Amino acid sequence: MVFGLFKILGYNFSPRFRDLDDQRFWRATMPGVETGRYGAVEDLARNRVNLNKVITHWPDMLKVAGSLVTNQVRAYDLLRMFGRDGRPTPLGAAFAEYGRIAKTEHLLRVVDPVDDTYRRQMNRQLTVQESRHKLARDVCHGKRGTIHQAYRDGMEDQLGALGLVLNAIVLWTTRYIDAAVAQLRAEGHELRDEDIARLSPLKHRNLNLLGRYSFTASVPASGNLRPLRDPEAPELDEDDDGAEPD
Repeated sequence: MVFGLFKILGYNFSPRFRDLDDQRFWRATMPGVETGRYGAVEDLARNRVNLNKVITHWPDMLKVAGSLVTNQVRAYDLLRMFGRDGRPTPLGAAFAEYGRIAKTEHLLRVVDPVDDTYRRQMNRQLTVQESRHKLARDVCHGKRGTIHQAYRDGMEDQLGALGLVLNAIVLWTTRYIDAAVAQLRAEGHELRDEDIARLSPLKHRNLNLLGRYSFTASVPASGNLRPLRDPEAPELDEDDDGAEPD
């Protein structure tokens, strides 16, 4: 069903399956239309998509897509509505059949022995997601990554605040990365666009996530950024308070 929802919205759902050998491939044949053989993957395409279900419920499927695009309903609530007592509703079954087409395309691109472009794109996407999750765990209650509220509203408030902090960190880091790139180029350094494209605002070793904070004197005047650190300046260790050695 998730594949079907992504497909009808024009998005690409590309999860990584741990049990890839157990996944099933499907073939879709329009009623009354003859299709040829599938060559080397003929044995894989033994399961058939029931396109009649998709055709029957297609107008309702489009209405569901419109409701998602206009934010009239959440995808999570839709998935709950698509199933009753562990069994899919007729509309849910139609999305499942439709999703089997997209899932088969996804699996074929994953196991492609010649072109690994798709697998590389998946790995980059997962790396970004894992980096964001790591940042969230570090920010959430001092690297503990725990939610302390016992009721739903309180949890949602804490998660909403966490999302706000994450967005602020990403925005702050992005602005300073852009300023650093601009300064390096102004100084005559050669920076390749492909290297800049790999920069991530989710890196946060430079952020102090524990301790006390003062926000009054840390806001630059007139919205200007602070001066960038001189890379040739000596750095202090974490336990060094800057005092002269004995």
